[in-house]
Amino acid sequence: MATRTTAPRELYFRADRTLSFDKPAAGADGALDSFVSDPAHPVPYRHRPIQATYFPAGSKWSTWLVEDQRFVDDRPDVLSWESAPLTEDLAIAGEVVAHLFASTTGSDADWIVKLIDVYPERNPESWDLAGYQLMVSNEVFRGRYRRSFEKPEPITPDAVLEYSFSLHTQNHAFRKGHRLMVQVQSTWFPLIDRNPQTFVPNIFEAKESDFRSATHRIHRSSTYPSRVTLPVVVRPPS
Repeated sequence: MATRTTAPRELYFRADRTLSFDKPAAGADGALDSFVSDPAHPVPYRHRPIQATYFPAGSKWSTWLVEDQRFVDDRPDVLSWESAPLTEDLAIAGEVVAHLFASTTGSDADWIVKLIDVYPERNPESWDLAGYQLMVSNEVFRGRYRRSFEKPEPITPDAVLEYSFSLHTQNHAFRKGHRLMVQVQSTWFPLIDRNPQTFVPNIFEAKESDFRSATHRIHRSSTYPSRVTLPVVVRPPS
């Protein structure tokens, strides 16, 4: 039996909210997408009404990771990039890694990245899954810890910085006709506590006045190629 191997493939954020395995061409250094993140109106991590964690009767805590992500796809504080339909199956096996080149008008920010499997709108095998957005991998990274978890430091406003972090290991097959999607947001409440978006020594001691809206920018040029690295399974030679 042939040994299954993988090769890293870079899935780049491109213009018009598309994803591509092709790197952005040179000469588009100002390319970016932006959104306003308001801690007073955070993105929920699941459909409303949100039950208390481990709610005893009919709790959906154990299934929230596979909830349809369309409930946030059209929010102005969530950015989504989507690929063309796959022409053949694409399997991944291993660690998924996000590489964001981002800037903010604030002095701290959270970066949440989700890799999503988008089902076809026409899905006769299961109409309940038509257009479904299944979250495959995800993680949050708090900007203050970009250099060290022991010594947090503020972000310089409007500086383009790289944030690379693991979305953990995953074994998943994106089927032919499906699309790949990446979503980026900066709140995931109440799963993740709200970041004031102004640097304070201890977020849990932040005052109400510390919580401020900020404009976040995700850069996607050849100089700042925001992307997600996928461990794609390589088919053995026949």
